[in-house]
Amino acid sequence: MREGLASAFPAAVLWVQQRGKLSFRKAYGWLDPEERRLPTQLDTLFDLASLTKLFTATAFMTLVAAGKVTLDTPVARVLPEFGRRFPLQPGIDPHTKTPLPPSPAYQGRVVDASRVTFRHLLTHTAGLAAWMDCCQPPPPAPVPLPHQVAPATRRRRLQAILEAPRFVYPPGEGLQYSDVGFIALGEAVARLAGKPLPLYLTEAVLRPLGMSHTTYTPLAHGVARETIAPTERCPWRGRRLWGEVHDENAACLGGVAGHAGLFATAHDLVLLGECFLQTSSKPLPPALKAEMVREQAWIGDERRGLGWKLQTPAHSLIGQAFSPASFGHTGFTGTSLWVDPARALVVVLLTNRVYHGRDGEAIRRFRIDLHEAVAAAADASSEGKS
Repeated sequence: MREGLASAFPAAVLWVQQRGKLSFRKAYGWLDPEERRLPTQLDTLFDLASLTKLFTATAFMTLVAAGKVTLDTPVARVLPEFGRRFPLQPGIDPHTKTPLPPSPAYQGRVVDASRVTFRHLLTHTAGLAAWMDCCQPPPPAPVPLPHQVAPATRRRRLQAILEAPRFVYPPGEGLQYSDVGFIALGEAVARLAGKPLPLYLTEAVLRPLGMSHTTYTPLAHGVARETIAPTERCPWRGRRLWGEVHDENAACLGGVAGHAGLFATAHDLVLLGECFLQTSSKPLPPALKAEMVREQAWIGDERRGLGWKLQTPAHSLIGQAFSPASFGHTGFTGTSLWVDPARALVVVLLTNRVYHGRDGEAIRRFRIDLHEAVAAAADASSEGKS
């Protein structure tokens, strides 16, 4: 962790539990690394980025458990505007925002979006592009805080994505990690539940699991900025992002989206990981939790459950020390949650690695080194107790 502070991030919390008991927890670094007045605390809130997808997926599965929808229900039954025919298009690089080379195999083809099911969205096999620009119309200058986006503006931006989603291949014929799919999934959860996504998420997932420090738009809920890890100095917004979501699309959608936007503490993330090791029915029946971490798709280096990324024998985000049964997710801001059932191990790493910029090489190397070290320590501890 000290090496990571020197190379990858200014603030972090590492929390490790094994067999349901605390093994290690510690906060590192500073929220204000230049001034060093605000040391990171165990209860510091971090921008979860794409770890938000795990919460959206879990919320959706509570609706499956309630009989309101199935995994193989067409998305268009819940989002009717989604169920039309769309031409296949080149993708867009989510980082550079430039078009990607089109696939010759799909030139001139049209996709019938009514074939897309919720299972496709949850496994990233719907054929949707990784990224689309949700910030239309563009925000005025100065760019408002996410919770200051007018509800009517949010609805227009969301509707534009749902009415004209970008497809890059036919449903089921590939695997493309897609923010667009989870933006649609978040809206589907809200419509099925008949209430805003944050409210339903709190009722169905956060409260049953005892997660009292997980929230969208923390500044709008009175959370002190000094208790939140800041992220990037954003050139588009013209300020250091401190308490507002880093992801631009989530910001343009009012800070609330299915793919990004949640802030949480390390302890709250541990509670989510632990629930997938337990046989309790909170917030889901055990059979549905098992289904979420069962292999649903494996194409190339991508192996997916429902919302969860599964361990692969090569090019794993956390190295090869965790068992083949392990599952987890990462977030662009430098966050991760990984669970290894073979060791009854839950590892939460929260960092603000985008504080210094978006180059991801340092956090990629660090994440592998850290998880391999945690696995070795967990094994040594188990051997010492046997």
